[in-house]
Amino acid sequence: QVQLVESGGGLVQPGGSLRLSCAASGSALGISIFWINTVGWYRQGAGKQRDLVAEISRAGSTNYVDSVKGRFTISRDNAKNTVYLQMNSLKPEDTAVYYCAISGQYWGQGTPVTVSS
Repeated sequence: QVQLVESGGGLVQPGGSLRLSCAASGSALGISIFWINTVGWYRQGAGKQRDLVAEISRAGSTNYVDSVKGRFTISRDNAKNTVYLQMNSLKPEDTAVYYCAISGQYWGQGTPVTVSS
């Protein structure tokens, strides 16, 4: 029904920035699922569980985990079927594979982020 593809990950030095993208594609029904539901960014570090980082509702309300507040910004562009995660002031502890998901049910394949000097 709907497929999610993340992009924008990579290697960045501490203090640097990256912008992740989560693009949705699929059937008309699948795209509508993307439009009307909350979309979240999650991350999973090596040997750790997958945790929510930020999420954005259909109406644009946002929620962030405390560790990224003031540094990360989530946004969505329904016209482009895309959700973004702007990550600034990156720290080594932000190193993880980042995934996007629709209501925790439809997942992308992830994009790795490494913060290292």
